[in-house]
Amino acid sequence: MKKHTFYITLAVSLFLMTISPGNFAQTYQPEWQSLDKRQTPSWWTDAKFGIFIHWGLYSVPAYAPVNEVKGVYEKYAEHYENRLIQGNKLFTDHHKQFYGEQFKYSDFAAMFKAEYFKPEEWADLFAKSGAKYVVLTSKHHDGFCLWPSAESNKWNSVDAGPHRDLAGDLTNAVKDKGLKMGFYYSLLEWSNPLYKPQTIDNYVENHMLPQMKDLVTRYKPEVIFADGEWDYPSEKLRSPQFLSWLYNESAVKNTVVVNDRWGKETRSKHGGYYTTEYDLVHDAKGIGEKAAHPWEESRGIGTSYGFNRFETLEHYFTSKQLVDLLIDKVSNGGNLLLNIGPDANGLIPIIMQERLLDIGAWLKVNGEAIYGSSSWIGGAANQKDKGIFYTQKGKDIYIICTKWPQTDMTIGTIKKAGKVSLLGSATPVKSEIKRGELHIIPPILNPATMSCQYAWVFKVKVI
Repeated sequence: MKKHTFYITLAVSLFLMTISPGNFAQTYQPEWQSLDKRQTPSWWTDAKFGIFIHWGLYSVPAYAPVNEVKGVYEKYAEHYENRLIQGNKLFTDHHKQFYGEQFKYSDFAAMFKAEYFKPEEWADLFAKSGAKYVVLTSKHHDGFCLWPSAESNKWNSVDAGPHRDLAGDLTNAVKDKGLKMGFYYSLLEWSNPLYKPQTIDNYVENHMLPQMKDLVTRYKPEVIFADGEWDYPSEKLRSPQFLSWLYNESAVKNTVVVNDRWGKETRSKHGGYYTTEYDLVHDAKGIGEKAAHPWEESRGIGTSYGFNRFETLEHYFTSKQLVDLLIDKVSNGGNLLLNIGPDANGLIPIIMQERLLDIGAWLKVNGEAIYGSSSWIGGAANQKDKGIFYTQKGKDIYIICTKWPQTDMTIGTIKKAGKVSLLGSATPVKSEIKRGELHIIPPILNPATMSCQYAWVFKVKVI
């Protein structure tokens, strides 16, 4: 073979290797059968813990009843506008008393100033909390955008209120901290005149889809949390078309993660990960402890996502309850997206800051049992009543005790084990295999030698 012929043959071979089927990127068609084949990017399933932020005009009145109603959704302060539209007496009475009958919801825009908003300080807090991703409400159901959306001219945070690109400023700060940034986006708008059956196609084509694509193109978010999906099927909302563009053409096509709220028929059926809120899917109990598909629970620290100034200490989860909640969700294969509600001035309430820092302190010691873990496949079931939960990473098993064990623990499904240790502690842990079961003898500790305050993790090296 002549020398030049050899090089031509080599070049052709290398070219054919680059275009072989294995090297082609998957093309996703605008239909659920195709879209659902896309695997959820591993960064999200490994992250386990994220911060949700509900912040907007509803942060000005910061009101919802807390003791007068029983339902979960009735306590959401971010639903203020719709409760006024519906004529909910608790909301209308409050509004008339403190703002007057002539005061419109849109008048809150001038009062939403965010003058103390310091995105770098927010991002620093989120990093210290141990969260790996952040999801900001770019636009809630009231339609007010936290970025300069051309489709919401004069109804966004640059044209009104703060006169600032809140979404852009926070995105930069969060990414500078090495965290993933994402956005919540409401498919519906309560007061948009186009959002009705007669004009929904116009709304979707000329408002919603351009707005979502603008959000993705500007900020390259790696999470899109859609919401407000319950009025129309996904085909009417053209959700499959948008997701096909997102997965095939957008700058984040390989890393972006989306949820399951893309049409009235899609919850717990379609999408990158399934969602519950306060353990609910609409009015039914959520997917809970048996979900094989990636899933995420979101909730506020209190009873609302948006800041509610009328919540008291009894309405807030304690730091221990939040750590226990994280453990419960992660040990069952899920993520936790924990919400904070800043006030209209751009300040995060101190009690919320404290809760996040306490979670971060626990994760600093025990994060090995959380990040990158999975449910214990084929192992013992969680014993929630006894405060015993399990996660797995590789061959290692983590036994997470939300109550300090008062007696020896028996793990029947571990027949061969190496070293057993207590994360964050140098105190030796005694263990033995008897009759094909692992027995762990908890060490004797005191408050001065405890590795952390809320839950304790025994790591088992499985042979």
